[in-house]
Amino acid sequence: MDYKYIEQLLERYWQCETTLQEESILRTFFSQEDVPASLMQYKALFTLEQEKPELGDDFDARILEMVGENTEAPKAKMVTLTTRLMPLFRAAAVVAIILTLGNAAQAPWDRGWDDPKDAYAKFHQQHQADSVNTLGTMQAENMADTTKVSATDTPALYE
Repeated sequence: MDYKYIEQLLERYWQCETTLQEESILRTFFSQEDVPASLMQYKALFTLEQEKPELGDDFDARILEMVGENTEAPKAKMVTLTTRLMPLFRAAAVVAIILTLGNAAQAPWDRGWDDPKDAYAKFHQQHQADSVNTLGTMQAENMADTTKVSATDTPALYE
């Protein structure tokens, strides 16, 4: 049997000059059982489409189920103003601590308290001065209260 027409179609197929009908003829020819040995190498190319497995009826449902399980929407993270400013708050706290420590280091440690007896004497002297001032103020207030009593109130006291 002469297969010149098929060979011509193959040549045109390789040059991309075949029509859909001619490609259909080639597919039909290579799907037969008795293909010559010289053309057997092309059989897999033209029968590949026929051997392609078909997808089952439940394929779409399975894919949608798999996609639906794994694509849960990620929860949005709430970013508040406090959260956004937290690094600034931390930096301000560090600056405040450094300034406080710096001020404490600058304060003189020697305030005349080297000798406890001197310290007690200064404290006692100051305390006595405050006591005298307080006592004098209290006595003056008491005198002001006694001067408020008038002569008209005196007979009522004795009745």
